[in-house]
Amino acid sequence: MISKNFQRFELKPFLIEALDAQGFSMPTEIQERLIPAIANKRDVIGQSQTGTGKTLAFLLPMLNRIDPERAEVQAVITAPTRELASQLFQEVKKLLEFDQAGIQAKLLVGGTDRARTIESLKSQPQLVVGTAGRLADLVGEGALKVYTADMLVVDEADQMLDMGFIEEVDRVASRMAEQLQMMVFSATVPEKLQPFLKKYMQDPRHVHVEPKHVTAVKIEHRIVPLRHREKLSFIVELAQSLNPYLAIIFTNTKEQADEVADAMLAANLNVERLHGGLQPRQRKQVMKLVNDVKVQYLVATDLAARGIDVKGVSHIINYGLPQDLDFYIHRVGRTGRAGADGIAYTIYEEQDQNAVAKLQKRGIHFTFYDFRQNKWTKLDKAPLGVPGQRKPRRNKGEAPAESGVKPAQKRTGGKAVAKAKKVKPAYKKKARFKQEKEAKRQRRSAAKNKK
Repeated sequence: MISKNFQRFELKPFLIEALDAQGFSMPTEIQERLIPAIANKRDVIGQSQTGTGKTLAFLLPMLNRIDPERAEVQAVITAPTRELASQLFQEVKKLLEFDQAGIQAKLLVGGTDRARTIESLKSQPQLVVGTAGRLADLVGEGALKVYTADMLVVDEADQMLDMGFIEEVDRVASRMAEQLQMMVFSATVPEKLQPFLKKYMQDPRHVHVEPKHVTAVKIEHRIVPLRHREKLSFIVELAQSLNPYLAIIFTNTKEQADEVADAMLAANLNVERLHGGLQPRQRKQVMKLVNDVKVQYLVATDLAARGIDVKGVSHIINYGLPQDLDFYIHRVGRTGRAGADGIAYTIYEEQDQNAVAKLQKRGIHFTFYDFRQNKWTKLDKAPLGVPGQRKPRRNKGEAPAESGVKPAQKRTGGKAVAKAKKVKPAYKKKARFKQEKEAKRQRRSAAKNKK
């Protein structure tokens, strides 16, 4: 029974009921290793990728510890984006479905009416989920009283760092209870994050969970060489040929995302864009269209799309490989979920050679395709310049093997003739030097004869 698998964590009955209702049968590795530590009020660092069950790893012990009799903030969860914060809040609501004690949870994100939010906080919730900026703003205003809270989760900490939100998290954490338990979850733990961690964490339990497979087993990774084609036109042709259920095209910058989306719109494709340059209302509208299955192509940047759970993604297209190759894993992880098949296409350019080699070392197997005249062709070998394909070696003076020419011959007019003698390097310079030396000798000889 499910209850037996999770009851050993001494969870309250309403949490066991919620887990049963959602069909969770066994704790994941990160849940097994972190739930007891969090329950014992220990600082933790959970390093794992999407899909390892990290959300329940912190939500279950946190909700288990909240005292519904205390009408004050007891736990804070912060996320880098509104979309991710909203997803976390939805998970909280699912776990509270059978709660009879009435634990109050509230979502606090930007893009909502600030005055109305402050008004609603006259009654303080026991659990708060929000974006770092809005939480710091409400704490600074005095509307959100976090000095009573002794549990803080920083989700997607590396993304929080990339987006410049760690200072806001610091402002919130500094106003919380002195005996603060901090739980940090992140795909990577960059060096620049260390000062923040050392400031608040005491001997944290660091659990790094590697997935059994780098990416889902049923994802096919295809490389398509750009060669000398115009990239924007090529991405449009490639996307059209796939006719996907839902494809996400990843770009490295919001400027690229706009260029690609505009080119696809010009080709009358059903496309939307998602990046940090959009207003909150626009991003919300885009996500609603995607979730309502009204979009066939979504052009997105890593920071905007990371942490967002979009169902039914059949294809991933990499307009360019990311600088941080962990982002490649996150990108392709959007497809091939729940045992479904998925295909990830990467447009390859010469500067991508090292990146592809590193991904291959991580265990990702690429197949090679070309797309010309609206037809897909599987290549037997990697295109030249792609790791795994070497130029054929031959001896000096030897013609290519496929030409049928013998090593010591070349063909002229259908007849075999002996190859030309090798010319030594700098022969012209040496010959000119000899001529000048001989001329000097003759001039000296002529001068002596006159005497």
